[in-house]
Amino acid sequence: MFSFQSKWRYFFMFLGVQLVVMALLSREGYQKRVNYFIRIFRKPDHARNNTAVTAGVDVYANLLNLSRVHPHRDDLPYCPKKSPLIAGPIHVSFPSGLTEAVVQKKNPLVVRGGRYRPPDCEALHRTAIIIPHRRREHHLKYLLYYLHPFLQRQQLNYGIYVIHQAGNYTFNRAKLMNVGFREAMKEEDWDCLFFHDVDLIPEDDRNLYTCDSNPKHAAIAMDKFGYQLPYDAYFGGVSALAPEHYLKMNGFPNNYWGWGGEDDDIGIRVSLAGMHIVRPPLRLGRYKMIKHKLDAGNDINPKRFNMLAKTRQTWKQDGMNTVEYEIVSKDYLPLYTNITVNIGTEKGLKPLPKPPPTHAKALPSPAPKEPAKVPAVKESKKKSQP
Repeated sequence: MFSFQSKWRYFFMFLGVQLVVMALLSREGYQKRVNYFIRIFRKPDHARNNTAVTAGVDVYANLLNLSRVHPHRDDLPYCPKKSPLIAGPIHVSFPSGLTEAVVQKKNPLVVRGGRYRPPDCEALHRTAIIIPHRRREHHLKYLLYYLHPFLQRQQLNYGIYVIHQAGNYTFNRAKLMNVGFREAMKEEDWDCLFFHDVDLIPEDDRNLYTCDSNPKHAAIAMDKFGYQLPYDAYFGGVSALAPEHYLKMNGFPNNYWGWGGEDDDIGIRVSLAGMHIVRPPLRLGRYKMIKHKLDAGNDINPKRFNMLAKTRQTWKQDGMNTVEYEIVSKDYLPLYTNITVNIGTEKGLKPLPKPPPTHAKALPSPAPKEPAKVPAVKESKKKSQP
């Protein structure tokens, strides 16, 4: 009898435990379902933040009253440490129909080569913007539309350099930035260089495009990452280095062909060179990315993780001290300096293939002999005339 009762007691205890577990699971499932529907009807934090940015000012506000040329340029006072033109959040949108001609018209003080100096004071900072580029003209015009007034509001002496990779070989962003550094420093003694992806638009002009005592990562809050830093060592998108920082870390790697890896390599170099990354606050380092698909010729680099594992051994042998390239052309355009460059391939620097002659396909069939002699006869008559 005792044995029979014990069995039933244990059975009911086991059944009770199961019911409790089922109730807890049901409660958790219920909460998840409720939270799911709440998320549907409630915008996430970064969406609400987007609304705040949308309410920002026109990036061209406060610039219309600037005079074109000061009558006594040599007698200008220095600009204040904090520009009175800075207003904070900027309204960013991508209207259709934008052209470089429209951008040029809205920036009358920008001179040939994409250069600008404040008209009413002497700038305290000289900043070069380096943009690695290939077949991204659609993105470039939007960046120029926002970047020129953004920099003018900060009262900077600046220049914009677009480094265009020639040919169809795999894209190499970091090597193009090495080229940009060298070519920009040939033209002026810049005290700060910003390396800027073509598809990122700054959303707050309090994010100053000046250098600090250590390398600066400016694009820390992109909309594609929910306006959060994706990971602590991230150094991609937009970064700033003083020339001494750049040389101290031996520039950027030259051997990252394709998408991915070079940003993390650069972050490691900063640490290996005895420096550290500084960043603006999240609310200031906000950027909106122009949506696009992965570019042709910029496929994901399958070797990037193996290469990153060797950065400690390679950073002094691969960088600014080993970059090889050939300038194809340098054009001083109204809104920027375009430098088209041959950076070779993984196998080294090779001459670009020459395009076929434009008349090759239009060669006529051999003409009859008689008509071919007519011009020679006429020429001989002309020579014989006194």
